[in-house]
Amino acid sequence: MGSGTTDEEVLGAVGPRLRALRRERGITLADLAATTGVSESTLSRLESGQRRATLELLLPLARTYGVPLDDLVGAPRTGDPRIHLKPIRRFGMTFVPLSRRPGGVQAFKLIIPAQPEPLEPTPQTHEGFEWLYVLHGRLRLVVGERDLVLSSGEAAEFDTSLPHWLGSSDGGVVELLVLYGLQGVRAHVRTDPHRPARGTSGR
Repeated sequence: MGSGTTDEEVLGAVGPRLRALRRERGITLADLAATTGVSESTLSRLESGQRRATLELLLPLARTYGVPLDDLVGAPRTGDPRIHLKPIRRFGMTFVPLSRRPGGVQAFKLIIPAQPEPLEPTPQTHEGFEWLYVLHGRLRLVVGERDLVLSSGEAAEFDTSLPHWLGSSDGGVVELLVLYGLQGVRAHVRTDPHRPARGTSGR
């Protein structure tokens, strides 16, 4: 690891990290077992440190949580350390900053936790423009008079001066990438030059 940390210490920290990640996402051991194919007892022992972490166990967990394997084992981050900012909890949601450009477009990952029942929209307004892409789950997006449900792989953009609200459409966990800019700063989407045009007008 380069910082004096032994392999045993690294593996010993995996369990608590997995438990914290599962609780943060609002997922039960039974849910995780059903998704990964790993038994509840094995997952429980892995989180408590009674079961040694192996690649065969960590790969399906990383895939389910949608995080790099490095995050599960606590490997040192590469690149500019100033970019790796701490998650922020706001409005019951977790915002993970992915960029730090004062005055520019801000990028972050947004995690909406599971709820026993879907929440009622409480629209807000503020200056700016937002572009989002759903990574996991079903997102309910209310913008002005429009009430949409977006699934994994779908994207939307909107003016945040309009009353808007983001939440889970079915009470499950939702993860999305968000680009936010000041008024007039928008995401520029370019089409793949190798694919034929669909005949729609550009911006």
